Amino acid sequence: MDVSVRFLDDLRDAVGPQHVLTDADVVAGYTSDWTGRFVGSTPGVVRPSNVVEVAAIIEACRRADVALVPQGGNTGLVGGSVPLAGELVLSTERMTAITDVDADSGQLTAGAGATLAAVQTAATEAGWRYGVDLAARDSATVGGMIATNAGGLRVIRHGSTRRQVLGVEAVTGSGRVIRRLDGLVKDNTGYDLAGLLCGSEGTLGIVCRARLALVAPPIGVVTALLGFADIESAVRAGGLLRRSVAGLEAVEMVLAPGAFLVSEVTGSSPVLDPIPPVQLLVEAVGPPDPTDSLSAVIDEVDGVLAVAVATDARRSQALWHVRDAHTEAIARVGIPLKFDVTLPSRRLAGFCREVVDAVAEVTSRSQTWLFGHLADGNVHVNVTGWTTAEAERIERAVLARVAEAGGSISAEHGIGTAKRAWLTTNRGTPDVEVMAAIKRALDPDGICNPGVLLPLD
Repeated sequence: MDVSVRFLDDLRDAVGPQHVLTDADVVAGYTSDWTGRFVGSTPGVVRPSNVVEVAAIIEACRRADVALVPQGGNTGLVGGSVPLAGELVLSTERMTAITDVDADSGQLTAGAGATLAAVQTAATEAGWRYGVDLAARDSATVGGMIATNAGGLRVIRHGSTRRQVLGVEAVTGSGRVIRRLDGLVKDNTGYDLAGLLCGSEGTLGIVCRARLALVAPPIGVVTALLGFADIESAVRAGGLLRRSVAGLEAVEMVLAPGAFLVSEVTGSSPVLDPIPPVQLLVEAVGPPDPTDSLSAVIDEVDGVLAVAVATDARRSQALWHVRDAHTEAIARVGIPLKFDVTLPSRRLAGFCREVVDAVAEVTSRSQTWLFGHLADGNVHVNVTGWTTAEAERIERAVLARVAEAGGSISAEHGIGTAKRAWLTTNRGTPDVEVMAAIKRALDPDGICNPGVLLPLD
């Protein structure tokens, strides 16, 4: 996308010359995603520090008819924060302040560029905890998590990002500033604009700050790793755990191929040895101390081949390693095709078998890695060893089966560029038409992340 000298001067006036980056070597780091699959180009990177500067940037973009892509930690996996059509990159890396931490109400305000880890630290220092956790906590940012309505490891207890957001400060694509940072838990005064921005993937405007709700810290934590012979047994165990363990926070599924890969890549010894076909990583919290109650439920679970339990942080971290290291280990094999899908519980086990066979029918060279959040029905399907010519056929093999099973093609990563062609198949034409109408109302010039989420006209 060609931009004028006047446009760049307008950006420099808005944020200061040092925060408009145009050197090719400097901006190169903003033009590809974490996986390396999506690579674009940009005429420049602009780094605002507050809502006033963001509003000025949007006005400049509207005048010059220049599209922009918001970018935080750039940990997305579906090409949603990459300037694939040469858009301007708006980086939130300077908007990192965490302010107005209220230890009484359990709330804080975080800038869009604040990392999840920074929010978690601020919450802990105030005697609270932030309810969302991701393996990419050190780089994922608040703005990006709102844009994708990020879920993560503790959705079954605390919900996804949308449930934590009490209000936002944002600039819509029309240049209007929305500011609701009072943190009112009960506020029934019309449309929930903050909720609307959650999951919008930057297509409606730019989130600058958010008022976030915190949760009570746990008193007592117990982690268990359970081995099973098959996914059906693991799914039944997950159902029993959900209805029997009041403080259940996580039920994560790992299959044997992924567990072997993690051990090979990281040099770690498996906690359960020999490695069972399926493992469930389970965590529960108190009060009261959940150890005895979780152990009692585990005793009732059918089909458990092996169990490891941890009640201290060091041992718990060792159990979590087999799950947390999956993404890194798979990336070492090659650039993965990533599918983040949700299935009804009754279809989960069958899908996991069928999808491996379906990908193998496309290419026998590939490897399919499955892991994810079993209690949510959320499976991460990663495929390595593919070629460009095979990518579309693999995508069709995976996502068509998700749609046929009544699932969702995006559980928590968003639609981005990778899945936009499938949105209508999954949501239906009426839903997509309503989304497009909202997009036109809030971003009439179509400058906000135009290449993601909504299908091409």
